[in-house]
Amino acid sequence: MRNFQTLKKTPEFDSPTQVAPADLRTVLDIKTSSQGAFIESLPFSGQDTTAGSENELQVAVLGTKENLDLAVTIEDSNYYKNLMRRAARGDTSRRTIIGLESYLAEKKNNVWENSWVRFPRRVLNAYSNNIFNADLKSDKTNPTSCLRSDASKFMFTRQGEDFIRVPVSYMLKLALADAVGSGAHIHPLIRTTGERMLAHFSNDNTSPELFSFYPVSRSGSASVGHELAKETSVRFLFTQMLVAYAEEKFLLREYGQQVRVFFSASPPVMQKQLNGCISDSFYRHLFMNPCLSGWSKGEEKHGYMKLCHKVLSRSQINGIAKLKEAGIINSNLVTLPSSSNISLANNGTHISIGSKKLGDLLKNSASGFAPAHEKYMGDLVIKIVEHFLCLFPGTFSASPHRLNFEDFHPEQALGFLPHEIDYTHLRMIWRRWKRKASIRIFGKSVTPFGPVWLDRLISRCFLLKGDYIPDFRLIDYFISLMSTHQSPALDGIMGNGDQLKNDLTQMGIFDTRMPLYQLVRIREHAQMGYSGFEHRYFSIFENLITDMGPATDFENLITLLAYQYVLDGSVDHTMIPDSPEIESERRQIFFCSAIDLPTFFVKTGTQNKFLTQILSRVKKTRQSRRYPGYTRIHLKDYKLALLDLIHHDGQGLIENLNLKGMMTDIESRIRSPKTDSTGGKLLNKILAAEKSANPMNIDGRIFNEQAEQFYIETLRKQHIMEGFNVFTAAVSQSDFRQTPEIETAVNAIFGANDPAKRVDETRQAFITQNPPLDEMMSTLFLMILFINHEAKRFDPKIKGGR
Repeated sequence: MRNFQTLKKTPEFDSPTQVAPADLRTVLDIKTSSQGAFIESLPFSGQDTTAGSENELQVAVLGTKENLDLAVTIEDSNYYKNLMRRAARGDTSRRTIIGLESYLAEKKNNVWENSWVRFPRRVLNAYSNNIFNADLKSDKTNPTSCLRSDASKFMFTRQGEDFIRVPVSYMLKLALADAVGSGAHIHPLIRTTGERMLAHFSNDNTSPELFSFYPVSRSGSASVGHELAKETSVRFLFTQMLVAYAEEKFLLREYGQQVRVFFSASPPVMQKQLNGCISDSFYRHLFMNPCLSGWSKGEEKHGYMKLCHKVLSRSQINGIAKLKEAGIINSNLVTLPSSSNISLANNGTHISIGSKKLGDLLKNSASGFAPAHEKYMGDLVIKIVEHFLCLFPGTFSASPHRLNFEDFHPEQALGFLPHEIDYTHLRMIWRRWKRKASIRIFGKSVTPFGPVWLDRLISRCFLLKGDYIPDFRLIDYFISLMSTHQSPALDGIMGNGDQLKNDLTQMGIFDTRMPLYQLVRIREHAQMGYSGFEHRYFSIFENLITDMGPATDFENLITLLAYQYVLDGSVDHTMIPDSPEIESERRQIFFCSAIDLPTFFVKTGTQNKFLTQILSRVKKTRQSRRYPGYTRIHLKDYKLALLDLIHHDGQGLIENLNLKGMMTDIESRIRSPKTDSTGGKLLNKILAAEKSANPMNIDGRIFNEQAEQFYIETLRKQHIMEGFNVFTAAVSQSDFRQTPEIETAVNAIFGANDPAKRVDETRQAFITQNPPLDEMMSTLFLMILFINHEAKRFDPKIKGGR
């Protein structure tokens, strides 16, 4: 067996040493006596996979601007007052003031995206007040540390009474702390479990981020994906219960505030409008999360989030130069983006899977399996998996979006793509996107000229409608960094990501202090406590059980297939060369899928031998007439070829994971996307009230606003009812109350009443209005006990929750 400690880069950053599959099989204890034994011993097979998710949720606060923190903060700010004075003197353009006043005046629906909330401090009980005081510390690990320098930002006095103002993401944590600290009568199991759950209400971006209360695994006939979808559904419902608790207990409704927390992927239309008429610094002041929860040194983390915003804003502007170098912008006439980039207000779901086997081997220093093995195989697995990622956008999750003609400037529409794929594929995508979109005059594609009034006039005269994109979040967000020639990100060498970040920082694209953005990110055991992968490209799930569950299972399947290829010697690093061109060649297919482009082009005789194997299964291709030396492939045919490859090479894996039904479902989603895919289902529901089922028949802004309203109300309520269905069925199971401690706690809450009946009463109250506070608290406590039970079910070593 080779010594993997020698797997490191030379000072010249040479290509990695190739490792024999037999050596890998030996160190991983892979069984070769039969095909079944081989599959069972692979990482991520059968019972080996664990999974968890992080959900980024959108927030809106409903109410009149006199009562809403965001409006009050803007109008009371020195920034706004100084602008007004300068405009009155004629020192600055009235356009900025008009834009800001228009934003404040147009909120006729009283929906204020990502506003904070404010409430009297007296409503907090002793425990939640102590939590708040502790979170204001500059270093939470040191109780004697001083307050954060910005602590006064979260408190104010009105009419002699002390008030608190915090983001909704932190309000959720305070609500949980307040509920479990509401009195001595609370059962100790509820108190200890609830306290441990507080850490899962993390927040660093604009919106709340919640991660799984416990990792799940396959259980009986239920797949790991199904179990994760159940956990996510209950966690979303639990979040809604905390919102309802806060509205009552914290007197939010009494002070004219109603909170909505929901799944939505793209930044809100009105927040984009606001971003276009304020400075980047003021935008950060309004929307960057102060990181009160989840971080020992929250103010430092807040500073880091400001850095991220600055870097992404700079990268967006630097992208214009790349578009000019690529020949996409051929003149000096461009629409300059705002100095403030809003992409951090994008929200998605990150699904992470881990291997128990890899984790156990890495814990055991005598196993012979070292971090260098983990990195070498992990990078290769990611490269293989990336060929399959085009099957996800629009299929399992989506973020429907409309661009009007005036939005079709390449420097706006292409987002961060100039930093994610090379010039050749960027030009190809832009040309096909223009061909797909409704921006043609007399058969020739045209793009906007610049002045909005002129572009809108041209749009009306020539009926130019722009385009509809099924998963726009994946274009509008910096989701994947492209390697440089000197620093490939996935060559299997320890430290390669740090070297790439150094290169990109020098190019003005990134910053070394930020994590490496990738579609799939390796999660190394030494850093994360488990060995696996984080998949970061999920947008909105129409239904958590039927969309998120299969998506997780399919993620598991292609990861398992990739390990099979690596360990049986079918694929090695040399087959997928580590050059920016080869990397871009496979990733362009993913972005084409997000935009819904019908075709893409691959270099004939590509050096990517694994891609060549996939293309051999595509039924119909032809040589491109426009791009000599390239082969033209239909995206749908490529997706079906991927499924054919999985069926052929992974039949035993499908049986091992019991996913035959899921494979049939995926094919149905691909063949009938308008009715069976997540993107199609979301679109149909967004347009339910329209006479036309074609999004191109609706103005882009109107469509996007309708989509937001659908997410805030209809989809949120659908997800709430889904959570109730999952939770009600779960608490009715006979084993839930078999633990004496849980049985005692349940009896203390409900006495002789049936818990399932009380949950159903809470559900009915949720349909019309918030349930009474005592009823809500009993359901909250029951959910905490259930979460404790589930955490122990998946990990019996857990005591009192996770």
